[in-house]
Amino acid sequence: MSTAWTIVLIVLCVIAAVLVILYFVGRKMQNRQAEQQAIMDQQKMTVSMLIIDKKKMKIKDANMPKQVEEQLPLYAKFMKFPIVKAKVGPKILTLMAEPQVFEILPVKTECKVVVSGIYITEIKSVRGQAVPKAPVKKGLITKLRDKVKK
Repeated sequence: MSTAWTIVLIVLCVIAAVLVILYFVGRKMQNRQAEQQAIMDQQKMTVSMLIIDKKKMKIKDANMPKQVEEQLPLYAKFMKFPIVKAKVGPKILTLMAEPQVFEILPVKTECKVVVSGIYITEIKSVRGQAVPKAPVKKGLITKLRDKVKK
């Protein structure tokens, strides 16, 4: 057997081993996500709040509780998260939001939202308005067609 065939077989074995490992890691992470979603569903409650401000920022800069910073994995400490400052009753709280909710959350309006811990998961209603729809993102080709038409 030539060295070329030996190298090809070794590369194929390594690729197969990596795929098997990724399969099992993916299943484990999927199960963990399902458990976390069940916990979030148990703890969710509807709250009325006035949205003061919303930004994408690092957890360290967002004045989140120290416990939240400590529980983040290392790679997430450098990421920016959707952060919402809201007045709930007499308190001003810093909350995190799902990306889809963050996009349509109106600023300086009173909303009823579903909160699970410090995480905003859904908008139920907006005072005096309809719940905004998520903006439709245009793809690259659609943007180019619009430019050509103009």
